[in-house]
Amino acid sequence: MNPRVQHRAAQDEEYEDLLGLWADLESTLSVLLAHPMQARNFAAKVRQCDRWLQDLVAHDIDAALYLMFQLASTSTVGYSTSHALVCATLCHIMAGELALTLRERNALVRAALTMNVGMTALQDELANQHERPSAAQQEAIRKHPEEGQAILERLYVTDHLWLDVVGQHHVNLPQRTPLAALEEVDRLTRVLNTIDRYAAMISPRHSRPGRSATDSVRALVGPGIDQRDEVGYLLVRSIGLCPPGTFVRLDNGDTAIVLRRSDKANLPLVARLADRQGKQYSPARLHQTADSKPQIQSSLPRATVTMELNHRTMVRVGLYAAQRSTSLVTQPGGL
Repeated sequence: MNPRVQHRAAQDEEYEDLLGLWADLESTLSVLLAHPMQARNFAAKVRQCDRWLQDLVAHDIDAALYLMFQLASTSTVGYSTSHALVCATLCHIMAGELALTLRERNALVRAALTMNVGMTALQDELANQHERPSAAQQEAIRKHPEEGQAILERLYVTDHLWLDVVGQHHVNLPQRTPLAALEEVDRLTRVLNTIDRYAAMISPRHSRPGRSATDSVRALVGPGIDQRDEVGYLLVRSIGLCPPGTFVRLDNGDTAIVLRRSDKANLPLVARLADRQGKQYSPARLHQTADSKPQIQSSLPRATVTMELNHRTMVRVGLYAAQRSTSLVTQPGGL
């Protein structure tokens, strides 16, 4: 077989495996969160999911972001699990941006994976109901951080930082206080609280569609990305206003999907999917917004895009382009 063809076939298989591994991780986490008291060595299994997550992100951070943002809007295993996995992935990426210690990073990511263990079934139920939460549901929501902490203690989680972050992850701490001035647990709480709200905004529920990624960021930190909000600012700096996996409208009317970040902030590589009349391009047209027009005009909520994509192909094509460009991000890490 021609070496170039062999290489392409190997890449196809590699990214087929990558998609399968993300799906397997999501399924494993789903079982763990749905039936925590039935799990043997719950804490060890969470740590195993964390290591699995780290390996997948290390493999290709842009592919991880692409899959996570698609997962947030199309998950089949339940809202609670997909939300936990999106939050944990973003927390892992942010840990590097914030230069957290290994102990802090581990507590943050594991808290993200388990913060809603006290209301997994209720969270899935809420995502599927059209009416506002009942009084009983509102009370369960209010109590779920402390209930989750108590469940984790019964499951022999002994990391007090992990436990404390879960127990107070809905506490709203002052955004203007420098992170460095906060106690360790409050610092991690603020990071998780911000990411929790961001991930919730981009994820659709029956009662409302998910917001676009840009609208979600602006709802958190205001129309101008304020550097005094350290977490929101670093979130935007590390993943972009329009991260891989989000849909965008270009200023010529085209609908596109972001494939990879570039070394120019918020000027990513996109695949143009359809023109302004909705006629699909076949195949999709790669376009580097950092180099020429059209530019991104706005991000789009997933619910407004009806076309189905082959995500394996999108991820592989994005990597193929990155390997042949000096301006696209090919290594793990922020911009």
